[in-house]
Amino acid sequence: MAKAAAQKTPRTSSDKTIPNAPTASKEDLLRFYREMVLIRRFEERAGQLYGMGLIGGFCHLYIGQEAVAVGVQESVRQGYDKIITGYRDHGHMLCAGMDPKEVMAELTGRIGGSSKGKGGSMHMFDTATGFYGGHGIVGAQVALGTGLAFDGWYRGDDSVAFIYFGDGAANQGQVYESFNMAQLWKLPAIYIIENNQYAMGTSIERSSSTTQLSERGASFGIPGEQVDGMDVLAVRDAVARAVKRAREGGGPFILEMKTYRYRGHSMSDPAKYRAKEEVDEVKKTRDPIDHVKMLLDQAGATEDDLKAIDAEIKTIVAEAVQFAQESPEPDPSELYTDVYVESAA
Repeated sequence: MAKAAAQKTPRTSSDKTIPNAPTASKEDLLRFYREMVLIRRFEERAGQLYGMGLIGGFCHLYIGQEAVAVGVQESVRQGYDKIITGYRDHGHMLCAGMDPKEVMAELTGRIGGSSKGKGGSMHMFDTATGFYGGHGIVGAQVALGTGLAFDGWYRGDDSVAFIYFGDGAANQGQVYESFNMAQLWKLPAIYIIENNQYAMGTSIERSSSTTQLSERGASFGIPGEQVDGMDVLAVRDAVARAVKRAREGGGPFILEMKTYRYRGHSMSDPAKYRAKEEVDEVKKTRDPIDHVKMLLDQAGATEDDLKAIDAEIKTIVAEAVQFAQESPEPDPSELYTDVYVESAA
């Protein structure tokens, strides 16, 4: 991607008229709004449960980045394509179609969870929806996701692997080994860099010698594009173009989603490395949900339309919490299950 295009200022939710801006129907916008509100309300409740001691271990919230997962999912063929990500994974799970009850139960370590309470926040799986897990080792999922892309290429189908990782993981060595293999074999891999600008707690300007992450595949011949990750329509359209190319045999593509997380890296991070005013400014001018609400207003949606969705999501999240609290803890014998894949032979 040309550097001039990469440095283009992302549009914000305060913009009113933008030439050639992507569009969507009222029905699509309502669906995007619903999915994004579900992620935010789910994550807010998860944060509360963590504070109450009902969620143990690590917990990385997706608040602020909702437009990325929702926009990407528009191009995913559920159960056919593959999705893999790092440890900030709850939003990806919900978008993939996993049951919020099972996700919340897994967060609280209950048998009703998607991994029977053994995976927790960072290690949930649901291959029925094509979700191949959150992964706790920084950047490790990129090599695994490239293997998932290889699977589709080897079988000769047109499935695509959606491989999420962050700006911090973009500096890991296995990422570039994966890029080399993916381009060598023209694998159908969409590398989605969720650049929330701080990795664990160091700004990208202080941790990366080159900050245009969409260009990181240049030495391998992999094209890339920088996208406003706070705009669900921009994400949707950029991913659709990359996926079309991959399904037609064009090989891997890098999408750098310029996004922003509102909370700390994890629940144990007070995020003192950035000013409160900076976070407040992003919330005020670039919030992804507010942007969709603005578009819905222009599309003729009413306040009652949004209130109905808000009420529905409130019920879904409350039921997920209740299910998690009522689900028993796994029996110790579960430690010895799901260790190996049983062969059909």
